[in-house]
Parts: sequence; C-alpha cells; structure tokens
Amino acid sequence: MDIFFQLFWLFFILSALSPYLQQQMLLGARARKIAELEKKRKSRVITLIHRQEAVSFLGIPISRFINIDDSEQVLRAIRLTDKNMPIDLVLHTPGGLVLAAEQIAEALLRHPAKVTVFVPHYAMSGGTLIALAADEIVMDENAVLGPVDPQLGQYPAASVLKVLEKKPIQEIDDQTLILADVAEKALKQVKATVKNLLKKHMPEDRAEEVAHILSQGTWTHDYPIDVAQARELGLRVSTEMPLEVYELMDLYPQPQGQRPSVQYVPLPYRQGGQPGGR
Repeated sequence: MDIFFQLFWLFFILSALSPYLQQQMLLGARARKIAELEKKRKSRVITLIHRQEAVSFLGIPISRFINIDDSEQVLRAIRLTDKNMPIDLVLHTPGGLVLAAEQIAEALLRHPAKVTVFVPHYAMSGGTLIALAADEIVMDENAVLGPVDPQLGQYPAASVLKVLEKKPIQEIDDQTLILADVAEKALKQVKATVKNLLKKHMPEDRAEEVAHILSQGTWTHDYPIDVAQARELGLRVSTEMPLEVYELMDLYPQPQGQRPSVQYVPLPYRQGGQPGGR
C-alpha cells in the first residue's frame, strides 16, 4: 500500500511537470532554430507568431493577437540590434491592437539596415501594417496579407460612415453620430500611417493611392491579398522563403488533446517515388 501511494504521487508530480518540461524543450528548439536562421542570414531574427496556445496544464485554448506586450518586446529587440545589422521578422498573426502594430511598424521603418518580413501563412490587419514597413516582404506562394481599415468594435469604420450617406442626419441616433465621428478620425489616421510607411519605396502619389485602397474599406476586413495582388499594389514581395522559417513555424504547434481536422504523412512527396524520396 505504501509503494502504491508513493507511485501515485510520483505519477502525479511527473504529470504536473510534464507540460512545463515540454514547453522548455519547445522554447529551446525555437531558440536553436532562430540562431540557425540568424547565422545563415547574418541578421537579427524576431518572431511575432500568434497561434492558439494552451493555458498552463489545463489545456484551455486561447486566441492571441498583437498587443502592447508584443510591441514592448519587439521594440526592445530592435533597440538591442546594431543599426547596421539587418532585421528579419517572422510574422504570423490575425492582427490586433492598432496602437501596438503602428509602434512596431514605425520602429522597423526607422531601422537603418535592411528589414525583411517573412509571412509563411498570413499576416492580416495589423500584421499587414507591420509588413508595410519592411524593405522586402517574403511570402509563401499561398500566403496572404489583408486590408488595414480600422474597426470600431464589431463595425468597420468605413461602413459606419456609410450610414451618414444613406440616411438623413435627423434619422440617425446620437450614438451612431459619435461612432461616425470617431470612424472618420480613425480612417484618416490609419491612411496617414500607411502612406508614411509606403513613401519609403514608392512615389508619394502612388503611396497615397495604395494607402487609400488598403485603409478606406475597399474590401471586407478579412479579404485575402495574395502575392500577385500585393505586387500589383507595388509592394516589394518575394516568394524565396527560407526552409528554416517553415521549420520554425513547426515549433509553434496548436494545442494537443483535440481531434485534428487535418491529417497527412508529414514527409515531402516526389512524383513516382516513395514518401520522403528524391
């Protein structure tokens, strides 16, 4: 009975420590992969990757977005980087707080050496705002960016202003009028920010045009801007994605314990050969 009791507590302690140990191993693997990419590209590599993650050992999935903590950490990393050293930012995010995204974008814009943003899957909304600060955006062939039009809660700012065009002002309630006032200011502010980011690599009149397209509600907020359309807009886009970026993304897994909706043999397939063959 004594041995059973001891084994029970040993099992309990190991079970409690297991998530922590796994997380430490994952952090170590990420650090090694980042160092490998830095050595290859002779740059400072920063990651801004938002995936669903598990909270502690309870395994509760939460969605993450760009926030002030992110901007503080990225700004610190930039500050610790020599002005002559290139910066590579691996970006994977649905977007987030405009203030935080603008802070990161402006800091990258001011960095004197080359800034490259890698988008292996998607960088929407505030993620796109950050990508616009780069000297080069490297996207997977199937990756997407997105519009940067501001959102007021659940409403797009551009759509709030449409109410003023569609209805007489006497029929619009005070709350909507207040929202419209804020929406107008938000649209102007974001457009000015985007234009300032774009002026580094395109003429001012073209920067004005592209800033309008991206920020003034041309598309729905979740509209995917693919590689071809990004190039049509005049963005400096490459599809030469280093293998290490994909390998780094593999080290940011979705939480375990849930039934996977996508499954496949995780090996490269070659026509006429066996999985993993050449």
